[in-house]
Amino acid sequence: HCDAWPPPPPCTAAAAAAAERRQDVRRSPCRVFECSILTSAIGLCASRVVQKKTQKSKKSQVKFVIDCQQPVEDKVLDVASFMKFLHDRIKVNGKAGNLGEQVSISSDKTKVTVTAETPFSKRYLKYLTKKYLKKQQLRDYLHVVATLKSTYELRYFSINAEGEDEE
Repeated sequence: HCDAWPPPPPCTAAAAAAAERRQDVRRSPCRVFECSILTSAIGLCASRVVQKKTQKSKKSQVKFVIDCQQPVEDKVLDVASFMKFLHDRIKVNGKAGNLGEQVSISSDKTKVTVTAETPFSKRYLKYLTKKYLKKQQLRDYLHVVATLKSTYELRYFSINAEGEDEE
């Protein structure tokens, strides 16, 4: 048990080196033990900080696909204008149209692919797709359906005209 009162100040490597240089400081086993605990705790904290920095630097890349096959085949929707709309409206760091290297948009004939390195929401893509459909006045005929975990599809509403009775 340590009889030194008041308790010693927090020990750092520089303070420990200065204490060793001084001859008048009485070295008790408790003080040495406290110093070693503090330096090991400081070392643990430093290693945790390094681990967190490396984890933050790794950005996972997400890839979302919007399948526009039905409306494109019927020549209702133009993939190029949809891509331009997404490019102009997607916000990165609070600024629209500023995709940089973090977000990329590509397409083939009927599919639009959005690849993002930042935390990017699939729901945000659905919101922008619905906004585009509204702008093109197609929202009454098409809706956005999630088919897979990373895929949306544009489908026509199914209207059953068989069951209607007109009087």
